[in-house]
Amino acid sequence: MSEGIDLNDVKRRMDGAVNAFKSDIASLRTGRASANVLDPVMVEAYGSRVPLNQVANITVPEPRMLGVSIWDKSMVGAVDRAIRESNLGLNPIVDGQNLRIPLPELNEERRRSLVKVAHDYAEKAKIAIRNVRRDGMDTLKKAEKDGDIGQDTSRSQSEKVQKITDDMISDIDRLLSEKEKEIMQV
Repeated sequence: MSEGIDLNDVKRRMDGAVNAFKSDIASLRTGRASANVLDPVMVEAYGSRVPLNQVANITVPEPRMLGVSIWDKSMVGAVDRAIRESNLGLNPIVDGQNLRIPLPELNEERRRSLVKVAHDYAEKAKIAIRNVRRDGMDTLKKAEKDGDIGQDTSRSQSEKVQKITDDMISDIDRLLSEKEKEIMQV
């Protein structure tokens, strides 16, 4: 008989979802310019979608301005389009091979829309965590059905998987709450 599933692997995969969520909300801007704002932007380049930082340098020349230096002149239009369509509310100004992106003052409406984006990121992370839980539970059920583990082992490991899931989801809720306060702070 085996011992069921590797709980460390389940925890590692759920940690991955939490870390992805952390990087997603780090990209949401609050009041100051940050190069992380453009992290979620994916550019159609050379037949595939790549992160913006693989086709350009991102700088913060001023507190309310981002600079994007595109390496390949033919990519300027694609980068401009990707930033405009990224749902970040940014309007780049094309200046040769560079883009200047002024960060507008956050008004109440824009703050609320950023909070909605943060909630979307949180929901995606929770779904990823629940998918890991489902995979773990399915593995346990199969192992129990095949006679690899006993009913007691299956039940105790199911409870441990659920506990890890609950902890991870509460982490996401806590991080979301902190980010929401940060965004809404004037």
